Amino acid sequence: MKAITYTEFGGPEVLRLEEVGEPHAGPGQVRLKVVAAGVNPLDSKIRSGRRPQMAPPFPVIPGVEAAGVVDEVGEGVTGVAVGDEVLGWTVTGAYAEHALAVDFGPKPADLDWDLAAALPVAVETSVRVLDALGVGEGDTLLLHGAAGVTGAVGVQLAVARGATVIGTASPGNHDYLRSLGAIPVAYGTGLADRVREAAPQGIDAVYDAAGAGDLEVSIDLLSGTDRIITIADPKAAELGVTFSGPAPFGSRLGEYARLAADGKLTVRIAQSLPLEDAAKAQELSASGHAAGKLVLRP
Repeated sequence: MKAITYTEFGGPEVLRLEEVGEPHAGPGQVRLKVVAAGVNPLDSKIRSGRRPQMAPPFPVIPGVEAAGVVDEVGEGVTGVAVGDEVLGWTVTGAYAEHALAVDFGPKPADLDWDLAAALPVAVETSVRVLDALGVGEGDTLLLHGAAGVTGAVGVQLAVARGATVIGTASPGNHDYLRSLGAIPVAYGTGLADRVREAAPQGIDAVYDAAGAGDLEVSIDLLSGTDRIITIADPKAAELGVTFSGPAPFGSRLGEYARLAADGKLTVRIAQSLPLEDAAKAQELSASGHAAGKLVLRP
């Protein structure tokens, strides 16, 4: 099969389109014929060597998110059959024509493939954080990085729970945040004053999806760390803030995929690119300037 691989850490130039052996479904696994693979900033961090503890042995096939058609079912797997369309997390790398998965949910037939590939990480992350923060009816949530893919999903899910969301973003994304139901504020110097003006009643919780150094401001606004969670700021432990990492999500993904198919949960798709353009996709993702999700099509 065709796959993107790399055999050393480095810049995007280490990525190569190669012919590699196909994986086959073992116990508890399904194999997907990948239709679309999501590109995440973490993919670039692992490839560059900034997250060596997260890198599998070389050669590496990057990527964790995929949507595709099940074409092999391993021993012990129930509730799914060859020919089913699913979305979820791969264990062998998503930038490939085939990938193995153990954590996945059903894809509605009317859900666009690119959108399906864009959902797993953003949905799992935001549901996990909002649950841990206990965000619900009447809360005011400050969400840093609200215009990014994960942040935007977090905005929508928090609004659906009945929360008021104050979302930080560059001014060019403020209309977008308003369309999602958030109250936008610009990040940078003076952030605390802008948040207080937007939420004179105060804030109840903070979800940091940006990792841009706003934890100290958040602690000051909240007068403590009890309801602050970051998914991106390495200073979390130093400041006594909870850093939250991924957890199995499984078939729950199906209910959010259904919301997306019904137009009740949206993700901006920046570009859908052929597999051989993986280096370009990772560069755009890492730059932070892509207006939405980048997707690869094997």
